[in-house]
Amino acid sequence: MEDFLRSMTMKDIGTSLISADQFVTLFNGGETVLLDIRFPFETRLWGMSFAVAIPLNELPDRLAELPRDKTIVCACPLDIRSNIACQFLLQQGFTAKILVGGLLALADRLRGGAANDLKLDRA
Repeated sequence: MEDFLRSMTMKDIGTSLISADQFVTLFNGGETVLLDIRFPFETRLWGMSFAVAIPLNELPDRLAELPRDKTIVCACPLDIRSNIACQFLLQQGFTAKILVGGLLALADRLRGGAANDLKLDRA
């Protein structure tokens, strides 16, 4: 982890971010997977049916559930825990990004008729 932190630059941080609009575009192209890293008590209340749900504390033991040929977009309600998940996945050799504004921003982006913008047949 120390070497990983030493190697980071501002460029790395900037390229780790993805907006809700960008996510929808990449998801529709089959290029990305949404990783919901919330805890089970949170996902029981509401979730994104197209997301892979792996709680942050289980992520190290469940890496095999994630595709290595797609960008993993890490998401939590805002983007605090997703920062941790993204950096961990990058360290493990995945291509990963942080959903800016988190699941709340994505839910807002897909509100009402805009939900049709997401092509769920790709999920």
